[in-house]
Amino acid sequence: MIRRENRLRREYIFRKSLEEKQKTLEEKREKIRDALENNTKIDYNLRKDAIELAKGSDWGGQQYEVDSEYRWAGSQDPKIVITTSRDPSSRLKMFAKEMKLIFPNAQRINRGHYDVKQVVQACKAQDSTDLIIFTETRGNPDGMLVCHLPFGPTAFFSMANVVMRHDIPNCGTMSEQYPHLIFDNLNSRLGQRFTTILKHLFPVPKPDSKRVITFSNTDDFVSFRHHTYKETEGEIEMTEAGPRFELKPYQIKLGTLENLAAAEDEWVLRSYTNTARKRTFLSVARDDDAAE
Repeated sequence: MIRRENRLRREYIFRKSLEEKQKTLEEKREKIRDALENNTKIDYNLRKDAIELAKGSDWGGQQYEVDSEYRWAGSQDPKIVITTSRDPSSRLKMFAKEMKLIFPNAQRINRGHYDVKQVVQACKAQDSTDLIIFTETRGNPDGMLVCHLPFGPTAFFSMANVVMRHDIPNCGTMSEQYPHLIFDNLNSRLGQRFTTILKHLFPVPKPDSKRVITFSNTDDFVSFRHHTYKETEGEIEMTEAGPRFELKPYQIKLGTLENLAAAEDEWVLRSYTNTARKRTFLSVARDDDAAE
């Protein structure tokens, strides 16, 4: 099984390298086509290869994704495994139980004495699609790791302002319907990447579902809210079902948790640069989002 997993991993890395080459090629073609259409000078670095880039049947701006981590998403419901860091407090255990109810088809396991490698291998053995780990500081949940299986990516979030379900007045019972998802103000390339990671934790809802989960971005803090609604006399009445918290993404790794040391960084939040406070990465479309 180890040999098979290593072979599949090598094939996956090879396909990803082909995808990057194709992406770079199509970006160059896009620049040349814009220069021709706007009657402007072609970039100096592209002039030598401009004629060759314009030739061939692939000319036209197509961008092929040779391989995508989420190419089969939607064909079957995700299988989520939820666990915590080692020796969790009672509050973190309760929070993990509440989050299990958020994700349909989720399974919560006790971490026990198992290390990350053993947990990931167990998830792969039962064909789980994602592993979510919640961490804490002094009894307060403060972090969430989302690892997509079998090859990644792994997204890291810090968590703040956590309010448990039963701390919300009149929260009612938890609906088991598949929720509708709302992603607000996540329109940059990086924001769309996090949208892809988060939305594929949920199965496709039915049109008559009365459950809504919202991820709303404000200054790169993503607010998580969970509501149910009903129609009364032509009006919509919404009830918060909880829990609620704020997420701050800070890293994406192109790998799974057991091999993070060898995995490449897709994106890392550089908090201590001079311009960090002035920049928003999730809401403003930038060409260099993925390169930061």
